[in-house]
Amino acid sequence: MTHRKAVMLMICAATLWSIAGVFTRHLEVARNFEVTFWRSFFAAVFIAGVMLRQYKWAFIPRLKLLGKIGFLSGCMWATMYSCFMIALTMTTVANTSIMESLTPLFTAFLAWLILQQRIPARTWWAIAAACIGMGWMFVGSISEVDERGLIGMLIAFGIPLAASTNVIILKKGGHAVDLVPAVFLGGTISALMMLPFAWPFQASLHDIGILAILGFFQLGLPCMLMVRASNSLTAPEIALLSLLEVLLAPIWAWLGAGEVPATASIYGGIVVLVALVFNELTAMRTNDA
Repeated sequence: MTHRKAVMLMICAATLWSIAGVFTRHLEVARNFEVTFWRSFFAAVFIAGVMLRQYKWAFIPRLKLLGKIGFLSGCMWATMYSCFMIALTMTTVANTSIMESLTPLFTAFLAWLILQQRIPARTWWAIAAACIGMGWMFVGSISEVDERGLIGMLIAFGIPLAASTNVIILKKGGHAVDLVPAVFLGGTISALMMLPFAWPFQASLHDIGILAILGFFQLGLPCMLMVRASNSLTAPEIALLSLLEVLLAPIWAWLGAGEVPATASIYGGIVVLVALVFNELTAMRTNDA
């Protein structure tokens, strides 16, 4: 896969990830653990369907081939799935996204430490600029955070920790093992973990329909796209491109759910966007990604 195609796949993945907030805001009665259960369940169903179509029943042996690295990747996906949706039901889309924005910084550090990867100066500058932009967004949102919202943000902190670890796993083991089944494993683990807390179910058919859309198109599909793109992108680049989700999520929540972002969030988002565009244009020009 060419670098340009991998970039486009990551842009598509981040755009699909970003619709979670606006759809969640239209749920009727489903809350917290039940939301996480159904989204993870439908993501696992979607991935299972894709693997059955592609590999028939041979996808079961592929699960066995995942080994320790695939199981660890599945656990990281499960952590992201669970922390994200629980946080989203406790705090704003913007605040959840801000915590996610720490991913590139953690990923760059782990890539340097574990993969011994040289991080281009342009990427460090882009990460620094993105952090400044996210800090700007944070200043505009933190004044509105209550105790529940603060707990939600602390839960959301698990997202960048798991996401950065997972990116390193994809880069380290993705060439030797097909890690798409790990996405299925993540959905399954997350659903099983949430089931005891989600029972008895209260979601209406309307809610289940929304959560099915999220499981299929906001979670299952984009996570597969990320796995496919990971072989042709550096670890920090994957994390930086994922920031498009952080930028777009508050916009969709504003347009589709009336969750108006603070002025600082808008300006901070512009800084993040400029950092992403600068990094990718420089990479294409120098061909050093």
